[in-house]
Amino acid sequence: MSIVLEAALSAFFDVLFDKLSSPDLLRIFRQENFDVSMRSKIEGIHRRLQEIVTQKERLKLQDCAGGRTKTTISRPATTSLAESHTYGRDEDKKEIVKLLLESSDAQLSVIPIVGMGGLGKTTLAQLVYKDDAVSRYFDLKAWVCVSEDFDILRLTKEILYSFRSESCDDNNTLNSLQEKLQITLSGKKFLLILDDVWCEKYDYWTDLRKPLESGALGSKIVVTTRNFGVASTMGTTPPYKLEELSCDACLHVFTHHALDATDFSKYPELEEFRQKVVNRCNGSPLAAKVLGGLLRTTRNRYEWEHVLNSKIFDIPEEKSSIFSVLKLSYNYLPSHLKRCFAYCSLFPKDNEFDEKNLVLLWMAEGLVQETKGKKPMEELGGDYFRDLLNRSFFQQSSSNESLFVMHDLMNDLAMWAAGDLCCRLEDQLGGSKQSEISTKVRHFSYIEYLNDCIQKFDEDVHLRTFLSLPLYNRYGFSNFDVKYCLFPQLRCLRVLSLSGTEIFELPSSIGDLKHLRYLNISYTEIRILPESISSLYNLQTLILTGRNSLTKLPEKIENLVNLRYLNISNANSIREMPARIAKLKSLRTLCFEDMVEWQDWIPCSVEGEEFPCLRELSIYNCPRLKGEFPHHLPSLKKLSIDACEQLVVSIPSHSVLQELIILGCKEVVHGSVKVEKLIIKNCEKLTSLCEDELMSFVTLEIEIKSCQSLVNIKLKSTLRTLTIEDCNALESLQFVMDECEEFSCLREPSISNCPRLEREFPHHLPLLKKLSIFACEQLVVSIPSHSVLQELIILECKEVVHGFVKVEKLIIKFCEKLTSLCEDGLMSFATLEIEIQSCQSLVNIKLKSTLRTLTIEDCSALESLQFVMDEGGASSTSSLLMNEENLSCIGNNNAPLLEHLEISDCPSLKCVSTIVDLTAMLERLDITRCPNLTSLSSKDTLPTTLKVLTLSDCPKLKSIVDKLDKDTLLEDLIIYSCEKLRCLPRGLHELCHLKKIVIYRCNSLISLGDLLPTNLRSLEIEYCEKLEALPNNIHNLNFLQDLLIRDCPSIVSFPEEGFPTDLRKLRLIGANLCKQVFELGLHRLTSLTSLEIRNGIMDSFPEEEDGKTMLMLPTSLTTLRFYNFPNLLFLSWKFFQNLSALEQISIRECPKLASLSEKCFPPSLQQLEIRDCPVLKQNCEKDKGIMWSKIANIPSVKIDGWEQQK
Repeated sequence: MSIVLEAALSAFFDVLFDKLSSPDLLRIFRQENFDVSMRSKIEGIHRRLQEIVTQKERLKLQDCAGGRTKTTISRPATTSLAESHTYGRDEDKKEIVKLLLESSDAQLSVIPIVGMGGLGKTTLAQLVYKDDAVSRYFDLKAWVCVSEDFDILRLTKEILYSFRSESCDDNNTLNSLQEKLQITLSGKKFLLILDDVWCEKYDYWTDLRKPLESGALGSKIVVTTRNFGVASTMGTTPPYKLEELSCDACLHVFTHHALDATDFSKYPELEEFRQKVVNRCNGSPLAAKVLGGLLRTTRNRYEWEHVLNSKIFDIPEEKSSIFSVLKLSYNYLPSHLKRCFAYCSLFPKDNEFDEKNLVLLWMAEGLVQETKGKKPMEELGGDYFRDLLNRSFFQQSSSNESLFVMHDLMNDLAMWAAGDLCCRLEDQLGGSKQSEISTKVRHFSYIEYLNDCIQKFDEDVHLRTFLSLPLYNRYGFSNFDVKYCLFPQLRCLRVLSLSGTEIFELPSSIGDLKHLRYLNISYTEIRILPESISSLYNLQTLILTGRNSLTKLPEKIENLVNLRYLNISNANSIREMPARIAKLKSLRTLCFEDMVEWQDWIPCSVEGEEFPCLRELSIYNCPRLKGEFPHHLPSLKKLSIDACEQLVVSIPSHSVLQELIILGCKEVVHGSVKVEKLIIKNCEKLTSLCEDELMSFVTLEIEIKSCQSLVNIKLKSTLRTLTIEDCNALESLQFVMDECEEFSCLREPSISNCPRLEREFPHHLPLLKKLSIFACEQLVVSIPSHSVLQELIILECKEVVHGFVKVEKLIIKFCEKLTSLCEDGLMSFATLEIEIQSCQSLVNIKLKSTLRTLTIEDCSALESLQFVMDEGGASSTSSLLMNEENLSCIGNNNAPLLEHLEISDCPSLKCVSTIVDLTAMLERLDITRCPNLTSLSSKDTLPTTLKVLTLSDCPKLKSIVDKLDKDTLLEDLIIYSCEKLRCLPRGLHELCHLKKIVIYRCNSLISLGDLLPTNLRSLEIEYCEKLEALPNNIHNLNFLQDLLIRDCPSIVSFPEEGFPTDLRKLRLIGANLCKQVFELGLHRLTSLTSLEIRNGIMDSFPEEEDGKTMLMLPTSLTTLRFYNFPNLLFLSWKFFQNLSALEQISIRECPKLASLSEKCFPPSLQQLEIRDCPVLKQNCEKDKGIMWSKIANIPSVKIDGWEQQK
């Protein structure tokens, strides 16, 4: 109701102000017969408003912060997971845990998790909070739900109680509570979760934070919020943006709640709803959970269709928490943002929109009001947009970073907020069917074929917005009569967009739309604009873009005294602009694009009168535009000129220009300019940038690319960012300091592919954070001598001169003369990451063991790698990758506390832990091509933290370890080509986290052990010649989904109990295995969807006894593959009976197989593939083979890789 009242009042005052500003107003007041009734109506409205104010004061009502309506959803402050199963958040959990466990110099780090309501921020925080590694790392943990009320006294009390697990006296003051909290945390490394934070007030946060700073170094706080503003206020690290769930994970959540299953395999009749579920949930786990719960009690197709097609506000709140969760975000918006958000209900779901255009629409509707002396409307509207973006109402498009979208649930919320004021007509292709538009509607948008839905608007419809929204660049979709349908009735229009409509002219009556602020006629067939457009005195935005046929603009265009935005593109017939266009005194943004016939810049009789308020000018691809560009544009802040080959650009000589972009122009004439950002590209005749005027602004950012004649650059050292690329002639780069200056402000220089650039790169750069230099063969790089550099990347340079440096990331590649990295300066930063590649002269590396990641590749001369540890210090290296044939020495048992150790191509290596201790932090161990490796650990143990173990091409390795600890976190065990390995470690079956085992070409392996872990998901065994049997408990592996056994000739039988009934994918490859398949009772595998059988030697499959087949398959099967049956003559149709779900059959390498019964092809079959079956191929060829008539109805038939066209 509030949005309706706000909009109604807004509409009233807008019309009132329009009337008051009319030039006819004085004449009205001079008339003796002034309409007294109008005055009495206004007085009546005033009285009613005064009564409302009086009632407010009598009831002692107070304004809420931000104008919001307070609606609190009680959220329990619990660390226990609300769900027994979570899906799709493993990687997110891993990233947050990594942030929590990494070392830090900060006393207290705050990690914000940000995302739209219902994405699972709290669930993710619960997963992290319960993680074993996190629990071991922190001395204390606490969880507090903050919610909307950021009461410091309450929160301090709850934090203290959560840490101490004892109640606090209600009479305690804030000061006494904070003192107790400070004592509790003193010297302790703690983790605090602050869940569901809304408050952005910095002073509130600093007051709450004070006692928390008494904790030990490395203490962490995790904040969950929907608002990036909160993250900016509280966070000390970049916010972790929680994305939507993947389609598969969302389906798992839905089917878990709707079907008590992980997919639709047990309910094939509901499979058709799979895509609708994905579209409806759109990555929201809350939506998937609620919709699944609603459908849990029914399998009725009509009910499923109804629920999945409903909008969130159509579902009763007692059955759904989605709407209340999202509505809370809306209630927390200030009133001006509520109106702007509700207006966005005009956009259809999945519609991508542009920030600038949306702000222009808001401006036209009066949703953004300019206040004298403050920000202009464009900037204020941009602030509104960013507020909604930060609060997760908008999201950046995944396909185009410059565009934005609303999540489907947010779109539904906007429709609810707009109520009857907005109407969106979508895809109504009903021929002559009429669509009624409510008289309450003020804002209207439509998609496609409007003439099929509306012939004429009712006289009682008073629209303010008429917005066409062509989809997917499909233009020319409506050809309704504008003159007849729109203009006679819609006299109050503020926004008129006819974009993409198939209209050829605008009637002169458009000049009667006196309230019009926004006009968009892009992608139309209009050739001439009527002169009456010049009488649209209130017009703010005029868009003439896209494929249009305009030949000229109105001569009196200067009469558009309020025009602020003009965009003209693809007007290929326009040769010149009217001179009076330069007198548009309110114009702030002017864009010209793809105007191939435009020849002369806008003439102006008096210099300095051109575009007095113009702030942004963009000219793109106007190849015939010539002459000299004007340099007297007093208000210009951003100038962008691209692909105007004949234009000579004079850099404007004034002090307000902030951004200058010049690409592909004839010439650049220097002027006196102070800019924040300068980009020059593809200017072939530019030879020098050495003028003082290019160096005068303290925050200057310069980007120069592909200027092939540029020889010399002389720049002021106060610039912050410098990028130079592909300037083949560049020889000199100089920084000039003022007399009073001591150092440069340069922070992120990048220089690439400047082969002639000589001399030594400056090294007195105190604010430098990142230095990247690529392919500058003559340049000598001195590592800067200061302490703030975080990332250093040097590729293909002449020489690297050592300096004292502390970096987070160091990359050095293709530096032929580099011989040693042994300076103390390379070993001093705690989180150092080093990558060294193709430095063929490098012999010695001596590094501090506190680095996290070390990668060394293709350094053929390297002989020694040493880690040096501080006295009493612990090392923290998390990743070590070595790939060096000559490497014979690693450390002196001063091994890092590794998380990831990768060793490859080290022929001298015999035992890993003799040179690198396998410490308690190791999570991943990869060893490849170490021919003399015999054991992993001299202590015959592996760390319990190990999650992934990969051993490949280690032919002398006989044993991994004797036994694994039952608490080992191992998830993946992968072994390739370890020919001497005889058995797996004992205790394997006790590893509850182990999900995947892969064993390949281990010819000495006899046994996998008696038992395997019950949580195993995937088991792959290939080419193990001596393996005799599978573990006895394989039938009890209820989570096993994928089983592959290939070429293990010593396996003579399977366990009597067979395979687990929930198996989904089974691959049996080998003659001995094909014989045993008849004994498996495959029909009992009711979840099996894919079966592959290879390398059989029988001539008939399956074998029959007394006319009955000895092998029956489960009805759940969707994919069936037969490969390499060289003797097969006959494939029984009985094998295929009851396979009602079968979709794909693949038959390969069966040279004697000639035909198949048509009973082999159930109606469900979608694809038949035949490969390397010459006889069968001949019989199945289209229109020739004797079997073609039997398979012609199958949608896809492929023979030897070629699709048989129907």
